[in-house]
Amino acid sequence: MVTKTKFKSAWALFACLFIFSLVVSACGTKSASESGASASPAASPTVKSDAPRTIKHAMGETAVPANPQRVVILTNEGTEALLALGVKPVGAVESYIGKPWYEHIRADMEGVTTLGTESQPNLEVIASLKPDLIIGNKMRQEKVYEQLKAIAPTVFSDTLRGEWKTNFSLYADTLNKKAEGEKVIAAFDKRIDDFRTKIGPDKLKEKVAVVRFMGGKTRFYFGDMFSGVIFKQIGFARSDAKSDEKSFEDITKERLTELDAADKVFYFTYDTGDGKGTKQEQEWMNDPLWKNLKVVKDNKLVKVNDATWNTAGGVKAANLMLDDLYKIYNVKP
Repeated sequence: MVTKTKFKSAWALFACLFIFSLVVSACGTKSASESGASASPAASPTVKSDAPRTIKHAMGETAVPANPQRVVILTNEGTEALLALGVKPVGAVESYIGKPWYEHIRADMEGVTTLGTESQPNLEVIASLKPDLIIGNKMRQEKVYEQLKAIAPTVFSDTLRGEWKTNFSLYADTLNKKAEGEKVIAAFDKRIDDFRTKIGPDKLKEKVAVVRFMGGKTRFYFGDMFSGVIFKQIGFARSDAKSDEKSFEDITKERLTELDAADKVFYFTYDTGDGKGTKQEQEWMNDPLWKNLKVVKDNKLVKVNDATWNTAGGVKAANLMLDDLYKIYNVKP
């Protein structure tokens, strides 16, 4: 009888201890959950890494993929932006010189589908590439914006007149590479500061002018064109009074004498391969008016590359233009 009673007492004690442990366990779990000390990941709201992002641009607002994989680019300067950010487009408009691509980007563009020109991109080819993002420009493609955005989310920069840094920042943000973009611009700005310091204040006081030869026309280029914007950042003085009024001006030979107000004249020739730009250059430079210019006689005339000083208009071209300036002014990077 005693044994049986002891057995019952032991069993009752075990049962009580078991129930007590369950209660303690349940309470412990609840308090941990409430305190957040051991909450499961599912209990905390998180933002999905692939959630679309809204980008404000020249045509409004557009939801774009967080990590686009098939990007189409419709400007030359935009192509350089993508490459500088480590993004190879599936399709791009062809370069104005060196078709289909400028020499300085040719190696990086192998396998990229050409899409016609900036002013007339091929919509059928664009659609066939099944892009998940299209980047273009209002100045060039406003008329086909609705058709483009029906193909894929489309973001437009506003203009192409010297706005390469503004556009670059928009493209970097659109690609979800804002931090990388800031590093690229910071590196360029650091080079500008280095160049300015090395040439010294006296050289910065020298007035510069920019001339472009094209098929059937010659132009003075002013402050808000690509090279002019870079000159302005460096701090070079300009010889022309209209540098803040307009981008360029077609001139006659009678206006060549205006170049003598400059201490140095940079010129480049736009020739797509038909020889017309080169013909214009040779005709003007063989003219007595040109030969009698003080800047010509004093050997203050410098020929530079049209693609990297003007036409390409992107971050890679900007750095190549700066490379040229280091050499022209005989200072080391």
